[in-house]
Amino acid sequence: MEHHTNIQLPTLPLKYCLYARKSTEQDEKQALSIDSQIKEMQELAEKEGLFVAEIRQESHSAKAVGQRPVYNQIIADIKSGVFNALLTWAPDRLSRNAGDLGVIVDMIDQEILIEVRTYSQRFTNSPNEKFLLMILGSQAKLENDNKSLNVKRGMKARVEMGLWPAIAPTGYLNEKRTDRKCHVIVDPKRAPIIKQMFEKVGEEQWSGRKIYRWLNETGFTAHTGKALSLSNIFLILKQTFYYGVFEWPKNSGKWYTGKHTPLISKELFDKVQRQLTTEKQLTFGKEFAFTKIIYCSYCGSGITAEEKFKNLQDGSVNRHVYYRCTRGKDLDCKNPPLTENSLTEEALNIIDQISLSKLGIKEKLEKEVERFTKFQTRVLGINENQEIQDKGVNIKNYAKYLLKEGNNFEKREILSCIKSRLLLKDKKLVLG
Repeated sequence: MEHHTNIQLPTLPLKYCLYARKSTEQDEKQALSIDSQIKEMQELAEKEGLFVAEIRQESHSAKAVGQRPVYNQIIADIKSGVFNALLTWAPDRLSRNAGDLGVIVDMIDQEILIEVRTYSQRFTNSPNEKFLLMILGSQAKLENDNKSLNVKRGMKARVEMGLWPAIAPTGYLNEKRTDRKCHVIVDPKRAPIIKQMFEKVGEEQWSGRKIYRWLNETGFTAHTGKALSLSNIFLILKQTFYYGVFEWPKNSGKWYTGKHTPLISKELFDKVQRQLTTEKQLTFGKEFAFTKIIYCSYCGSGITAEEKFKNLQDGSVNRHVYYRCTRGKDLDCKNPPLTENSLTEEALNIIDQISLSKLGIKEKLEKEVERFTKFQTRVLGINENQEIQDKGVNIKNYAKYLLKEGNNFEKREILSCIKSRLLLKDKKLVLG
């Protein structure tokens, strides 16, 4: 009788990556900390003789696919053979979404991931173990989905009661009592100043910039300890919450009457909105060629434009357009203004300096130059030999022509297509 010996193929040694994750989600504040996870899993590895090749950790939610850079790198390393096993505290540390869970199971199927080990369980390429891993991962996703629904349902119920389910606006404070969740109270320190802001704009026609200077002079700060920026001031002045109503969610068209104490009347709020509209029209009512595409090199604010008129002795009117820093980030910015003619000359110099590859509108300009060349040849009868042979020169010349003679849209389009940041510095236009 012949005896057959069973030959066992050699198995790859397991190289574990120990992955520890601490969620940033509010509902997992009590979850095991990263340090505790690592300590517990190292003790398990030592006890069972597991080779941990590397320890990696991060603090990210696992609810969404592809949002964890460290985890994504681990997956890439497993696929390239750096690791072939995972060690982690629990299955929900790896995945709380179907996408990441599917990747894990797929790698087990392909046998590039030999084992997933948790504190109390072991998952290999066994149908039952893979099925259990999928159930546990799906259970974590179900918990997330239910929590999300509960949060939305809770917020909806609160706003319908007139409660504010977010951080209180400046001038109010969130109640700290657990039995008064989402209640806000008037901030005795800041509320009077916020009310004065509305009064100064609505009754005395103060501008946003004047409010900004006044708040800086008084040393006013939000509850974060920081001074209000100019944009924050305008957001406050447009916030309906201060007269007692609010929209939730934002831009949803659903409005609620709040239980909080209003700081101002609806009439004062309307006056402020009319004043802000008037101020915007005076400042931004006209279109200028080079606004919204150039920035101040000193403070990073945008560059705005304004018209100035001078009556001449012969009865005519001389018009000048000046470009200057908006001082939105620094009201004391010293960057000097310059005329539109001077700025145009600076823009022409920029076109001369840059290569065609940095002009994002190159293809369009090429087509325009070709169209103009055909017009010269077929309509004006100019001999092709008389044309300028350097196409690049033609393209730049056409761009410069638009900067001088084009309309505001064409001028803005030319500069906005330059693939560098345009900065104004001491009456000079420079590339950032």
